[in-house]
Amino acid sequence: MAGRPLIGISTYLEDGARWGIWELEAALLPAGYPRLVQRAGGLAMMLPPDSPEQAAATVARLDGLVIAGGPDVDPARYGAERDPRTGPPAHARDTWELALIQAALTARVPLLGICRGLQLLNVALGGTLVQHLDGHAETPGVFGHHTVKPVPGTRYATAVPEEASVPTFHHQAADRLGTGLTVSAWSGDGTPEAIELPTAHWVLGVQWHPEMGEDLRVMRALVEAAATATTRPAAS
Repeated sequence: MAGRPLIGISTYLEDGARWGIWELEAALLPAGYPRLVQRAGGLAMMLPPDSPEQAAATVARLDGLVIAGGPDVDPARYGAERDPRTGPPAHARDTWELALIQAALTARVPLLGICRGLQLLNVALGGTLVQHLDGHAETPGVFGHHTVKPVPGTRYATAVPEEASVPTFHHQAADRLGTGLTVSAWSGDGTPEAIELPTAHWVLGVQWHPEMGEDLRVMRALVEAAATATTRPAAS
């Protein structure tokens, strides 16, 4: 494949976004996401919520996929009762992003889930979530930092072999792992901080926010995988 790989990034779709004189519904994505893709050598494309029937055709045009962070996953998606501390559902994003994940898994398109993206990846493969944990989102609207420890021999450890301090802001996490997934990094309190499919197909989820830091290695690993993943079945 010639040129820089095309990396799609899922987005918010929000009412009442404001810029200049305008207040309108808008597809939103923190600028750190596309900047991280660009700095890692990829071309960034925003993927606002769409009909799930369009997911396979969308993914077929991509070389890699990022499922971005955002609101809590609806507990109904993994058969749980809603905890009072769980945020309001984002049905359009849940539906669209789960369809994107399934399409990427089917088409073997390299996939990176960030924060909510890790959680959705786990749910998509039949896993469940812890709906609230303390210590990973200390101050509303402010990213904290803590250390994550890679599991030797995993895809994540290949990219980042040492313990690393990462930007973090979340109050949910993977609980029972989905089919085929394994933990590839832990925080000091035993929270799974990265999960992956230990197969030739590049699939990784990280619970932190690499777009808020300076370490390019996780995104660069996705971009490199996207640059070499040239043999994929055609979308139906």
